[in-house]
Amino acid sequence: MIAETSVVHPSTLAIISATWCDLREVRALEKTCFGPEGWGYLELIGSLSFPATVQFKAVMDGRRLVGFVAGDIRRREGVGWVATLAVHPDYQRRGIGEALLRMSESAIALPTIKLTVRASNGPALRLYAKLGYKRVGVWHRYYSGGEDGIVMGKEMR
Repeated sequence: MIAETSVVHPSTLAIISATWCDLREVRALEKTCFGPEGWGYLELIGSLSFPATVQFKAVMDGRRLVGFVAGDIRRREGVGWVATLAVHPDYQRRGIGEALLRMSESAIALPTIKLTVRASNGPALRLYAKLGYKRVGVWHRYYSGGEDGIVMGKEMR
């Protein structure tokens, strides 16, 4: 993992819509970032092809997928969920996760956006707090190993 905090130069990073054609690369990224808890092919096929979802990828130098975010739009509830946010460990802490999250928030365009994060994931918790997310609940023993999931929410109005 890189300890640098430099921001990626915008001319080398593009955030664009992800499609089912990105399935293999996104699956590899999920596996790299989350190990066995990374999304499998079925979850990814759904997130990359179902209506009422948003999906973006971060691409470096026009070719290397280094980040991915997917979210669910639940209009009836007035809530969007950021379902997964992954940035390759070699590219973390460079503003890519923040850029992906902001893009997904804009695309979800609902009054409230929520997400769940491992209680032990300090860097992610700090990022979400920096962007205005607040703890709104806990899903006990949500993750493998019995770790709690912290539910965070942000009012977009």
